[in-house]
Amino acid sequence: MSSIGTGYDLSVTTFSPDGRVFQVEYAGKAVDNSGTIVGIKCKDGIVLGVEKLITSKMILAGSNRRLHSVHRNSGLAVAGLAADGRQIVSRAKSEAANYEKVYGEPMPVKELADRVASYVHLCTLYWWLRPFGCGVILGGYDRDGPQLYMIEPSGLSYEIFWCCSG
Repeated sequence: MSSIGTGYDLSVTTFSPDGRVFQVEYAGKAVDNSGTIVGIKCKDGIVLGVEKLITSKMILAGSNRRLHSVHRNSGLAVAGLAADGRQIVSRAKSEAANYEKVYGEPMPVKELADRVASYVHLCTLYWWLRPFGCGVILGGYDRDGPQLYMIEPSGLSYEIFWCCSG
């Protein structure tokens, strides 16, 4: 069944007759069409990596970052739309800084993953918002040891040992 012209792909709150939300699927396709990101959990840390893509000679080297430090104990890799990724990174940094300001200690990685996933999921709930066209691999080290999470454009978050996307 083609979604073109049926009207089910105009809003994130509209389900097709077969139970699909096309806007969330389109966000997933943006992730699939981007460069690859990889995350691996080791016994003593986390490894995050991204494929370095140069789509145009007009882009300055290092201006389109996809690997970010959120806090001194956590970082994330973004696959998908760069602008959406920057918005998620900004939100993650804000959440981590606010947590440390209130509680006086770095934010646990699971808590950070849950808050970022809730923010991503929020954009799938209302018709005036659109889903983020990016997927995130978030990793870090805290009192529970190394942890690695995958956050999908739907807001689904789960702990993983290794993952690749894009």
